[in-house]
Amino acid sequence: MSTRTLPSNSPRPRPIPPLHNGDRLDADEYLIRYRAMPEEVKAELIEGVVYMASPVSTFHGNPHADMVWWLGAYRLATPGTLVADNTTARLDPRSVPQPDAALYVAPGFGGTVTITDEGYIRGAPELVVEIAASSASYDLGPKMTTYARNGVREYVVMRTFDDAIDWFVLRSAAYDPLPPGPDGVHRSEVFPGLWLDGAAILTGDIAQINAVLQQGLQSPEHARFVAELQARLTS
Repeated sequence: MSTRTLPSNSPRPRPIPPLHNGDRLDADEYLIRYRAMPEEVKAELIEGVVYMASPVSTFHGNPHADMVWWLGAYRLATPGTLVADNTTARLDPRSVPQPDAALYVAPGFGGTVTITDEGYIRGAPELVVEIAASSASYDLGPKMTTYARNGVREYVVMRTFDDAIDWFVLRSAAYDPLPPGPDGVHRSEVFPGLWLDGAAILTGDIAQINAVLQQGLQSPEHARFVAELQARLTS
């Protein structure tokens, strides 16, 4: 006698489709699919379009590490700030980027971002860094539009193939270039004392990067900013 399984009255769970480059999704559906992808997959949702990352070379990985180190050194001297490395940020219903690095004020110190139950950033970090090895048109195109619209106050793009740093500051809902000083040093307006030697970061001269940053950290502007952050926590 043969037997067969009787059909169940309960609906079968809907299979979760994989992400594909160019998919057009909203943030909720994107995150459902992203969570179901293998751990090593990196993707972003920008202006409702999915972008899948290519394999990462040293042209990206080495300067990325230097940038994260630079931001981390600033954080060490600036209580109340946090650094995120390759962390998903839920900006709006159509954009969920994963910036290479971000520096932001912690929520307890008056920061504007919050952290979701899944550990994602919700809202716009004050400063975002992208390393553009082969993605300059993307980082300076749709992603830049997304960051400006959502209120990322400073945006730094390191174009490794062009040996160039683009530093932008948000003014009146659009980005203006924030050029370096005559000494070649970029100085953040949002994070006082965050100084970057453009030539040193492009050549990977970590000692010079640190020397210039330390000058910024000893500036009166940085001391006032630290006091301001402490006052926010107290209040």
